[in-house]
Amino acid sequence: MIDERLRINAFVKLGTFLREFCEYDKSSEDAYSADPFSTKLQDGIILAGHKNGWFTEENILFALRSWGNLLNKNNLEDWLSTYEITKNPNTETSSASRKTVALVMAGNIPLIGFHDFLCVLITGNKALVKLSDSDKVLLPLLSDFLIAVQPSLKEGVEFVDGKLEGFDAVIATGSNNTARYFEHYFGNKPNIIRKNRNSVAVLAGNESKTQLEALGNDIFRYYGLGCRSVSKLFVPQGYDFDTFFKSIFIFNEIVNQNKYANNYDYNKAVYLMSDFKILDNGFLILKEDTSYSSPIASLNYEFYSSKENLGRRLANDRDQLQCVVSSGFMENEIGFGETQIPALSDYADGIDTVDFLLKT
Repeated sequence: MIDERLRINAFVKLGTFLREFCEYDKSSEDAYSADPFSTKLQDGIILAGHKNGWFTEENILFALRSWGNLLNKNNLEDWLSTYEITKNPNTETSSASRKTVALVMAGNIPLIGFHDFLCVLITGNKALVKLSDSDKVLLPLLSDFLIAVQPSLKEGVEFVDGKLEGFDAVIATGSNNTARYFEHYFGNKPNIIRKNRNSVAVLAGNESKTQLEALGNDIFRYYGLGCRSVSKLFVPQGYDFDTFFKSIFIFNEIVNQNKYANNYDYNKAVYLMSDFKILDNGFLILKEDTSYSSPIASLNYEFYSSKENLGRRLANDRDQLQCVVSSGFMENEIGFGETQIPALSDYADGIDTVDFLLKT
């Protein structure tokens, strides 16, 4: 098995490739055709979009660019510096100590499972990957690149379509319903089983236009399908939504995406037939609701009268929340516009995946 430095170097090269790919001028066909992996990835983006209508080229490139920016030597080394992955960096980890970790991946946004994949490989373990039918194209392409630049990684990656067998631990991501199945099926193995989570934003009422525009990215990126997508607003009593609607109007073209438009039309019709009081700007529906989860093209909102009471509520409900977007409201808050650009140390559900793998 290759040592940690070579594993890091492989991901650094992947990061460089992704950054260059996303910055690449497609009009320059000679440069494009000179790199076979660029051709494969561009074809993969098209194929992924055909297989999943939510995977637009813009959103796939955003995911690729985000990973390209994260995967550099400084970021990776800083992230891993707090862990004792190998006692002696000059000694290769023995294959006998390597664990096979089953990864059951979600498919709601492009490359949603890449962080788990990275954690397993960077710790010197083997990834036994079961991809979601909604996202079967992109990760194998990135895996092929890693293996091309560091062939020894081939023994650390296996994609499976059927039943998962022969694994030592499991990381499974799904809904609250699938989590019950995962717990039954994987309960006898060390595991991380992730359920539904949502993200919320707490507004004070004095946010600038720039802050609210940035919040639009937290709401609309990936069409609101990610657990880091803001699905609910908490606003003070008497909040003027007109300011919010004016600030996010720059995202109005999202309604031109057919799948999003169909959800917008359907949810609006359901709300109107049910006599729900809604606010609507032509591409986003706001509904007063205590739930954290909202349908696509909709955003729940709730008034609060006390920051202290709201803070206690969110703290009590932390197992249901992925991100809280605010400014000066609470510890561990996320800044406006930053939910979709997590750091390497921002673990899903707050569970340290690397620590789990090292202690399993």
